[in-house]
Amino acid sequence: MPPATARAFGAEIESLPLSHQGKVRDVYELDERNLLIVTSDRISAFDVVLDDTIPGKGRVLNELSNFWFARLSAVPNHLSGKDLACVAETRTSVSLAARSVIVKKTTPLPVEAIVRGYLSGSAWKDYQASGRVCGIKLPAGLVMASPLPRPIFTPSTKAAPGEHDVNVGFEYMADALGRELAESVRDKALLLYHECARYARSRGIIIADTKFEFGLDEDGRLLLIDEVATPDSSRFWDLHSHLPGTSPPGFDKQFVRDYLETTGWDKTPPAPRLPPAVIKATAGKYRELQSRLMQTDG
Repeated sequence: MPPATARAFGAEIESLPLSHQGKVRDVYELDERNLLIVTSDRISAFDVVLDDTIPGKGRVLNELSNFWFARLSAVPNHLSGKDLACVAETRTSVSLAARSVIVKKTTPLPVEAIVRGYLSGSAWKDYQASGRVCGIKLPAGLVMASPLPRPIFTPSTKAAPGEHDVNVGFEYMADALGRELAESVRDKALLLYHECARYARSRGIIIADTKFEFGLDEDGRLLLIDEVATPDSSRFWDLHSHLPGTSPPGFDKQFVRDYLETTGWDKTPPAPRLPPAVIKATAGKYRELQSRLMQTDG
């Protein structure tokens, strides 16, 4: 089977100009102040878009993000409140409507606001090498998946397509954005993590770490943008099976990363194809997480 292109997995809305295509999202120009964002079923790993899709993934990410945006009222976000009915294609496609949202235009900040509450992923590797994560000194004796004494803010660069994000310290971000804006991003990211983690824990889920993105609107106001606490932007573990010193099974794309690590892939395009069993299991993990987080009481 020849590899598919990322564009082939896009929504291909013919009535609107395509403004930008990210690794997962297609962004269309709606009018002078608003964009239409369509979340595809594409999946990326190690900053490379894979040639396989995860069925239903776009809907899960879109619905989860909207769920969190509604809960996190303390920080303004980019949702416009406009009805999707103004886009012809969403009136005729239930699937497309479920993966779409209209947002205000912003100028995205060139950093990713990452908050970590547990030691895992690249943070675990950094800690093993130096006892630090993004320059932050941590206590000795921590093990993989240890809870941190308190959540830490570890920003990264936002890499261009085909390049890899790089973890940086707060001072790097302050130099790039200005100290006042950098402090606002840090403080809001920590607040958001606390709120998301507290709620998720009540549903038996640990958010080990997560990424937030922010942008400035036309008035210079800082807004939460992109996605919030989804399986693409976060590391989720089951609270009751979490055991420090082990690599906890998750409800996120770590399952795909773990498979790719077994293939000997050098993390440059093209990525290996995913076996059907990995695709099916990943789709199931995304759906289970959504169900557990969005379930209603009673």
